[in-house]
Amino acid sequence: MAKKIGILGGISHTSTIRYYEYILKKYHARKRDYNYPEVVIFSLDLGRLMGYEDRGDIDGYVRYLASGAKALENAGADFIVIAANSPHAVFDIVQKRISVPMISIVDITARKAKALGLKKLLLTGIASTMQSSFYPVVFDKYGITVITPSEAEQGEINGFVFEELVLGIFKETTRKRIMEIIGEYEVEGVIVGCTELSLMLNQEDTPLRLLNTLELHAQAALDFALED
Repeated sequence: MAKKIGILGGISHTSTIRYYEYILKKYHARKRDYNYPEVVIFSLDLGRLMGYEDRGDIDGYVRYLASGAKALENAGADFIVIAANSPHAVFDIVQKRISVPMISIVDITARKAKALGLKKLLLTGIASTMQSSFYPVVFDKYGITVITPSEAEQGEINGFVFEELVLGIFKETTRKRIMEIIGEYEVEGVIVGCTELSLMLNQEDTPLRLLNTLELHAQAALDFALED
């Protein structure tokens, strides 16, 4: 029997929906039956979570994430994925507060980059992700350099995410502008380090290798659920 998947979502609902859809569709493509793994979703209050982050209340931020993770554990989840990139800044702290394992979106993405032989990558995402060290620190362990867009460009991307993408608004002008920013940097690939950005950017739009963190993470969740 497959392990029960716990998804800590709502960060935002648009990407949480895609996690659920991706896992079930990929299961059916692999197994050709309807014995889907059970999935439990706990949808956090995004405004509350952002409030903790904006106030610099790390303790409140961690407590809220951990409470959601604990709710998934109590609901019988055998393991958990946080369906967003930015909360992985406190991944290790949250993991220590629950008993079931969590799968890191950062480590999964770093392993993929290593397997592809990539050495220098551009990190895109919301401002807090691009300005934090959790991606560079993990990727450095794999011998991979991570750089970020300029401060002004980070502000642009952050605005696109919170004013459009988390609401399910996807504009062609926004996609083109983000691809323009990506094209300014001499890198081998791009970490699409925001699950909402992962819904907009396509590999066929660029010769650079795009690392779609949402799909990599959701695939890892399905693989782990089906392991003996």
